[in-house]
Amino acid sequence: MDYIAKDTRYNEMEYRRVGKSGLKLPAVSLGLWHNFGSNDSYSNMKELVMTAFDNGITHFDLANNYGPIYGAAEMNFGRLMKDLLRPYRDELIISTKAGYDMWPGPYGDWGSKKYLVASLDQSLKRMGLSYVDIFYHHRMDPETDLFETMEALDSIVRSGKALYVGISNYDGETMKKASAILKELHTPFIINQNRYSILDRTIERNGLKAAAREERKGIIAFSPLAQGQLSDKYLNGIPEDSRIRRDGRFLHESDITPEKVERIGKLNALAAERGQTLPQMALSWVLKDEDVTSVLIGASKSSQILENLEVIRRAPFSEAELKEIDFLIADGR
Repeated sequence: MDYIAKDTRYNEMEYRRVGKSGLKLPAVSLGLWHNFGSNDSYSNMKELVMTAFDNGITHFDLANNYGPIYGAAEMNFGRLMKDLLRPYRDELIISTKAGYDMWPGPYGDWGSKKYLVASLDQSLKRMGLSYVDIFYHHRMDPETDLFETMEALDSIVRSGKALYVGISNYDGETMKKASAILKELHTPFIINQNRYSILDRTIERNGLKAAAREERKGIIAFSPLAQGQLSDKYLNGIPEDSRIRRDGRFLHESDITPEKVERIGKLNALAAERGQTLPQMALSWVLKDEDVTSVLIGASKSSQILENLEVIRRAPFSEAELKEIDFLIADGR
């Protein structure tokens, strides 16, 4: 098909500067963690990507092992680039990561230079790209010296295979150490990717949010809906087609307690008072201050993307609303 992006794609999206860098990201980015695997519908992937880009989402986030199978999301995104997005490459921010298990043996996991360089080479081949805009180390490595991992990121930028680098799932203390190394190497480290939501305040407790502000680095938040908990999906029990039923790796039936359902119901009522759905309020909460550059959404239907994009027109939270949200989730923090 001959895809022509809408002329109005930049009319409404909000773009936020990534830390002190020259790069800006859309306030809402599309993550390809789910629904872009080997068992998913390619025609639906096209609809998702076209809907996103037509509405100003210029950032598409991947990782080497997104699937299933490992590598499938990058392969499918490579097809999408060829079929739809190639003429728009210079309007896109494409990111990928390495740090979790990818292939057997001692060289397909964690944070060695051997792994990171080889993984990015594979990612570029799968996507049919000569470079990515952002390459992340996906998680802290307790055994590899931090300098080796950071030097690997530096060498990747110098090779021309990435424009910027980031780190993901780091705590504040380790992030500051990494930042110091990369500053010494003159590496364009600009962003942290971490889980963050109304229900998961880990980056506030482990110092990452404060450290990013101090170091003037961006934050992009994933799982802003807490794996679907911040929706109306579980208010009346666990649906048979829910992610818990399909894939219980990241969210378990035991997570959906009666007490949590009650709190989520009250959050849902507050969202309605604000004229939002619960997912819209949850995304608005993540974006409420300048510490967070962008929020990563996932979608299985284009209508979900359009619903989430309503946060661009969000009303600011009152102090009373923020206090009520904190009070409602206090027992589960």
